[in-house]
Amino acid sequence: MSLRFGRFVFEESSRELTTGGRRVPLSPQAFELLAVLLRARPRALSKAELRDRLWPGTFVGETSLPRVVGEVRRALGETPDGAVFVRTVQRFGYAFVGAVIEDPGGAGPETGCALQWGERMVPLLAGENLVGRDPGCALRIPSGLVSRQHARIVVTGGRATLQDLGSKNGTQLGGRRASGQVELADGDEIRIGPALLVFCAAGAGSTRTQG
Repeated sequence: MSLRFGRFVFEESSRELTTGGRRVPLSPQAFELLAVLLRARPRALSKAELRDRLWPGTFVGETSLPRVVGEVRRALGETPDGAVFVRTVQRFGYAFVGAVIEDPGGAGPETGCALQWGERMVPLLAGENLVGRDPGCALRIPSGLVSRQHARIVVTGGRATLQDLGSKNGTQLGGRRASGQVELADGDEIRIGPALLVFCAAGAGSTRTQG
């Protein structure tokens, strides 16, 4: 069972956290903490319960758990003030609050599809890929013209579809506002706020010139 959240893929059986096909290093305690929070989501777990799970039968100082939480947050690219995945429950403990997609097939990120944004190539994972201002999105566009979760691209069975998520400024496909769920073809241009994205289908060339 793979769990996907934002741009990350979590595989508990192989003890791997990856992003864009690259392994994210985590200490054994940090990996176990993330696993425990994901299993319990969205329920908050107390500090005492988390210490018992991470260090069973062992006394640890008060700073041990916050240190491991900090390691997990750094790995996920967030801070306590800007938590997208791991929320601090004041005077209690912690909870995993990000949206999670369960993939029983354990699909990895290698779909062959990608979005080109300028000179940057962003690989698309199997399943849902969110585009928006939220740091947890697969492609983050930090602009006030972009909604937190603006649009999504779903890649499955060799096909990719685009859907606007009720954004204020809309999503354009080929110069027209996208409505409903539309299928993407290689070379399609997607406009989200100030960003012009080009969809690259599996097996197509890795670079394009945007018009």
